[in-house]
Amino acid sequence: MEEIKNCPVCANSDFSIFLSGKDHFLSEENFSILKCNHCDFRFTNPRPDETEMHRFYDSPDYIAHDAGKRTLLQIIYKTVRVFSLKRKYSIVNKYCNGKVLLDIGCGTGEFLYYCRKMNFITVGIEPNDKARNFAVTDLGLTILDESHLDEFFPGTFDVITMWHVLEHVHKLSERLQQIQELLKPDGTLVIALPDSDSWDAKNYKEFWAAYDLPRHLYHFTPDSFKNIMRKNGFGLVQIIPLKFDAFYISLLSEKYLTGKLKYISALINGIRSNIYGRKNKNNYSSLIYICKIAQDTK
Repeated sequence: MEEIKNCPVCANSDFSIFLSGKDHFLSEENFSILKCNHCDFRFTNPRPDETEMHRFYDSPDYIAHDAGKRTLLQIIYKTVRVFSLKRKYSIVNKYCNGKVLLDIGCGTGEFLYYCRKMNFITVGIEPNDKARNFAVTDLGLTILDESHLDEFFPGTFDVITMWHVLEHVHKLSERLQQIQELLKPDGTLVIALPDSDSWDAKNYKEFWAAYDLPRHLYHFTPDSFKNIMRKNGFGLVQIIPLKFDAFYISLLSEKYLTGKLKYISALINGIRSNIYGRKNKNNYSSLIYICKIAQDTK
């Protein structure tokens, strides 16, 4: 286990406990989320280091890496994903200025496959061997291990996407600085993240599925995201809600809370969460952030 001594955003060392919970998905181990008392940034601490984190993903039920299972929950997830692909593509196409796309943490590659059909030049990064092999073998995509991020030339990509990935990255600032180097000066960074100030986060508390301890190392809000991006040379262009996420996250949260997949409760709470998000500063269950390199950094 490794312990963070200084806040990744402001370097302050004055923390308090924001929430204590456990890994409901796999290990049942207990973890804590701390809050910086200076800037309110929330992060899992202590946390598994990079050498031991793999064991917290080592399950056939980890959806992002499984292209074959057909449980009801998998079917719901993959049905929603089909509808989401077109929307994600339309967002990327609207805000980027070119067709060269890098998707970091691309999983089994469905988003890249869709973009390639729409005439994008696509490359993916995926650390999980099983997911990467599926994307290469079954979809014919160019998917590389995470180590290849150091091998691209600066200014290679028009757009870089991270769909629910940044919260998994151990070296947060280092990764964002690396992305800045890889983007063209007018490039676009698209990041999707859970919002720990959403209604469903407040409702389910330690059972909120999007805390996903310890796989989620950071627990962003719109304000804390703006702060970390500003620190690393990015400006925020737009925030777009992912309204479907409220229903799926509520469904998983119901399972963690009650031991059952309570579909009606999840539907009602997903609606409540989206109503709250519309009324309260864009605090939806999940958000897409559109970012550009700040003009004074390049």
